[in-house]
Amino acid sequence: MRVIAGKYRSRLLRSMRGMDVRPTADRLRETLFNVLTAGNPAALEATVWLDLYAGTGAVGIEALSRGAASVHFVESTPAAARLIRDNCASLGIETGFEVLKDDVPRALQQLQGKGVWADFVFLDPPYRMQDAYGKTLGALAQSQLVKPKGVVVAEHEKKYDPGEDFWPLFRYRKLVQGDAVLSFYRRRVSRPG
Repeated sequence: MRVIAGKYRSRLLRSMRGMDVRPTADRLRETLFNVLTAGNPAALEATVWLDLYAGTGAVGIEALSRGAASVHFVESTPAAARLIRDNCASLGIETGFEVLKDDVPRALQQLQGKGVWADFVFLDPPYRMQDAYGKTLGALAQSQLVKPKGVVVAEHEKKYDPGEDFWPLFRYRKLVQGDAVLSFYRRRVSRPG
């Protein structure tokens, strides 16, 4: 596993064994960032990210490599939280991130209490935790964590659909790559009809 582009391009990241920490594949991560930048590499500069169920931290680290101002990694597994810190340290990343070793619902409350306002939120729970998708997307929809033009991206299995609508968040794009899918959500400006 490696950083795809930016300041830390081609640098290696460590991973862990087991299915609970399933890093977003390099190819899918590259696709994700190509969609988010839409040909404008500067689109991520000075942005704020939430990397939920962060695992190895690969997505958030990719964001930092591409110019994000800050990333809030949320990971409840102690070994994975240490791994995120180790991966940042191995790249010489000393600032612009925090690792919250907590479950996502509590971490979202903490982040909102601190006034965090994210441009991008990425969530990738272990695939077996299907209920975490709806709960997390619902909590994000009701929170003040996502900026009005912010984007929420959920990575999930092709055979599972987390849902289209979490008022005011709605899915505006679905991208399938192999057995994995990226669902892209953003806020509606007003209620339909």
